[in-house]
Amino acid sequence: MKYNPNEIEAKWQKYWADNKTFAASNTSEKPKHYVLDMFPYPSGAGLHVGHPLGYIASDVYSRFKRHQGFNVLHPMGYDSFGLPAEQYAIQTGQRPEDTTRVNIDGGVDKEGSQIAGYRKQLDKIGFSFDWDREVRTSNPDYYKHTQWIFIQLFNSWYNKDSDKAEDISTLIALFEKEGNANVNAVCDDNIEGFSAAEWNAFAKEQQEKILLQYRLTYLAETEVNWCPGLGTVLANDEIINGVSERGGYPVVRKKMTQWSMRISAYAERLLQGLNDIDWSESIKESQRNWIGKSVGAMVDFRLQNSESSISVFTTRPDTIFGVTFMTLAPEHELVVQITTPEQKAAVEAYIEKTAKRSERERMADVKTISGVFTGAYAEHPFTKEAIPVWIGDYVLAGYGTGAVMAVPCGDERDYAFANFFKGENGMPEIKNIVDKDISEGAYGGKEGFQLVNSDFLNGMGYKDGTQKVIAELEKINQGYGKVNYRLRDAVFSRQRYWGEPFPVYYVNGLPQMIDAQHLPIILPEVEKYLPTEDGLPPLGNAAVWAWDTVQNAVVNTDLVDNKTIFPLELNTMPGWAGSSWYWMRYMDAANENEFAGAAALKYWESVDLYIGGSEHATGHLLYSRFWNKFLKDKGFAPTEEPFKKLINQGMILGQSAFVYRVAFSYGIVSEDNNETIEILNKIPTVFISYDVLKKNDQVLNGLLGTITLKDEVIGIIKERTQLSDEFLKNLVPFISGIHVDLAVINDSTNELNIEAFKKHPLYSDYKDAEFIREESGKYIVGREIEKMSKSKYNVVTPDAICNEYGADTLRLYEMFLGPLEQAKPWNTAGISGVFGFLKKLWRLYFDESGLIVNNDEPTKDNLKSLHKTIKKVSEDIESFSFNTSVSQFMICVNELSTQNCHSRAILEPLAIVISSYAPHIAEELWSALGHEGSIATVAFPKFEPAHLVESDKEYPVSFNGKMRFTINLPLDLTKEQIEEIVMKDERTQKQLDGRTPNKVIIVPGKIINLVG
Repeated sequence: MKYNPNEIEAKWQKYWADNKTFAASNTSEKPKHYVLDMFPYPSGAGLHVGHPLGYIASDVYSRFKRHQGFNVLHPMGYDSFGLPAEQYAIQTGQRPEDTTRVNIDGGVDKEGSQIAGYRKQLDKIGFSFDWDREVRTSNPDYYKHTQWIFIQLFNSWYNKDSDKAEDISTLIALFEKEGNANVNAVCDDNIEGFSAAEWNAFAKEQQEKILLQYRLTYLAETEVNWCPGLGTVLANDEIINGVSERGGYPVVRKKMTQWSMRISAYAERLLQGLNDIDWSESIKESQRNWIGKSVGAMVDFRLQNSESSISVFTTRPDTIFGVTFMTLAPEHELVVQITTPEQKAAVEAYIEKTAKRSERERMADVKTISGVFTGAYAEHPFTKEAIPVWIGDYVLAGYGTGAVMAVPCGDERDYAFANFFKGENGMPEIKNIVDKDISEGAYGGKEGFQLVNSDFLNGMGYKDGTQKVIAELEKINQGYGKVNYRLRDAVFSRQRYWGEPFPVYYVNGLPQMIDAQHLPIILPEVEKYLPTEDGLPPLGNAAVWAWDTVQNAVVNTDLVDNKTIFPLELNTMPGWAGSSWYWMRYMDAANENEFAGAAALKYWESVDLYIGGSEHATGHLLYSRFWNKFLKDKGFAPTEEPFKKLINQGMILGQSAFVYRVAFSYGIVSEDNNETIEILNKIPTVFISYDVLKKNDQVLNGLLGTITLKDEVIGIIKERTQLSDEFLKNLVPFISGIHVDLAVINDSTNELNIEAFKKHPLYSDYKDAEFIREESGKYIVGREIEKMSKSKYNVVTPDAICNEYGADTLRLYEMFLGPLEQAKPWNTAGISGVFGFLKKLWRLYFDESGLIVNNDEPTKDNLKSLHKTIKKVSEDIESFSFNTSVSQFMICVNELSTQNCHSRAILEPLAIVISSYAPHIAEELWSALGHEGSIATVAFPKFEPAHLVESDKEYPVSFNGKMRFTINLPLDLTKEQIEEIVMKDERTQKQLDGRTPNKVIIVPGKIINLVG
């Protein structure tokens, strides 16, 4: 009977679906275990073999936990809102809801392309997901709860005294009773004080404006990353090297009125909570750095000739007498006010230049020094000395106060800045206030120095100096001690279509929440997904997008009268909105009235194991913890932290292929030199084979050397274009590697199929290209290991592997590639070996005639092989060392094959042990052995240590330290008994040849050595 994986796998996948084998119960008496994967964004590209790595690991673990008797929740869904679908809609004229649905469920898109669909691909791999709990963040029955959570945030404030979020009604009650003088809240800066009488006298609109300064989600003018090319705001993690990750469009800093989330209220709790969760130290450290707790002081520097002052947060108030200059962020609101007429042009030019750099780029660039003097001066709090005020892009408007007091003698960046502008207007000599030599650099340590030239701080160190200066600042009302955090409030608006609509309408420009009973507010249809002609977000194109407060319904936009019908919010929520609470929806996914019922939340509590990529460390993982803590404060979430244990799986890397194109520059060509540009565009493309480049010692990406290859390339161009020698002489050739589709190369020889390449739709621009080949006439591509991605054309789909070898082979192979957390290259060469292992496993149970399992008593060796495997696999799964389990399976099957073992007592438990990794074949074997139902919940075999205890030992017998033969003896023999047996052995007699040894050394269980 032959092993037929396709037939077996289809059979058992249908069985699991029909019988809801993996459905989790919310009322089980079994202990619970919640295993979660970071859910995927369903792109049209579908799954490649890198995607399932974490899913397979979590599935192995989930199946193992079921065998151990747990009620396992292992769900799956789709993070289906987002910019990629919207961009695809703009490009192809399709609706993002249509493309998203086809990408998930499969089908034919508008372009006529057959899409496999994520669901079918996932099912084909045999995951034990509870599909009855599937969520899609773009479905109205899901995002109505996201909208509800937003309303809860809007109607809450953070009370520092109780250290939690409270309903806004409790804040209003405080205002009505005693004003805001004693309110200890996380709120906007510079809030004006008012009494109870004043509050009660305020008009309703004024009260609403004040409350916006306290709410946990609020409207404010914020510095954002604006991408004109995409027409939207981008998060920091959506920007790479100053351009958008999607599309490569420039990104600039811009002030916009945006919704923001007051995540900063939870900074300390987010920091402390890291001590209570089992996450990798690297992820924890990423979050600690992002939260960025600093202890120091706020200092006010009054501006000369102005009533304004610059507030600075510093972690080194002890160095205040070393302040040489001040630096403001270019976006700081005071810059426009304080810049002198003489410096105005330089400052404006610098601000424009800086706006093109993202915050992340500015933070990371520690080498570039740039800045401009504003012409203004501040006043030192104690000495009253004039301090020049500069702007520099190393200071960020959103971090601290957007201003720094620069102490070059104690800070390397300030030191470099002062030296760079040394001697220029507005840059004084560096002041040294430490008893150290600073001629070569700053002294930034907090220990081992005394303060000098520091008035009342002279002779003190960091600790005493800090306490003293804070006390003195408080006396003169120009500062105070403070704990600060780098963590900034999260911008929560996106100028996009394909996202959750806000449940918000506007009355006189002030936001009003739609009552929860009227949710969801469903995304309207629009004709185009681009911003409107006057720059409004895409929802500005909607014909039906206004709120009727009488009918409590969305109505035609042209009915807005600002009396009973009002405009709705035009922005949508960001991609992280739906993913910041989805694990709770899985707990009770069918609940129509609540995001999850109290009983379900209490039963499942939190995620026991979360598997996903480390790239989400300071995005999704931080926002999720924030929302979970908020929902805990409001009495909904049962635990403070959402994810107990987190494991980051490494990437599976693809092997990309490159062709090497020769491109040309012609010195500096101005935009209006159309003739030269036209000639350059007509120059034919030349590709050089990888081995030719390597043989001639050419660089693969960069300028082409002035050796024979350049002459050969120029010769080809001259022949094809008849360009003058003068023109050709000025051409500067350089090499650029271009990713090439693996479909047009021979994977084993790396030879490019040139004809197929020219006919490929991706490379139609190169149909007339020239190819410099090897002497053999072949063109060899270069290969490089890098991230598997559709854009790099190095994707291998799991479907092809499953079709040829079966899903169990894919599952075992991905686990076998190496430790889960490490990145590893994909290499199809090893798959056939894993497939061969499964066929060998099959032959333990079947021969050509059928089942060959018998009821023979297992031998000691049989039991030893089995129990070694039970022990190893149990330990490996609990420690997430999945690759070594696969090795142990191979060892076990080889041993049992050698032992000719077909005993039921061995093969039944073996099927259970392997079922977490290769569930389809395990189900078939279990069924063939006569069992009803699924193997999925059968108890995992118990490890019996006695079967691994050795009863005898093969001793090496040595003469004068040289081993001559071995002898197998029981381990319970005494030294005397061992000596007697060895001395009587005829091989010993032969070695001694009548002599009597001087000494017999015996260590039971280890060695036998006869000396002399």
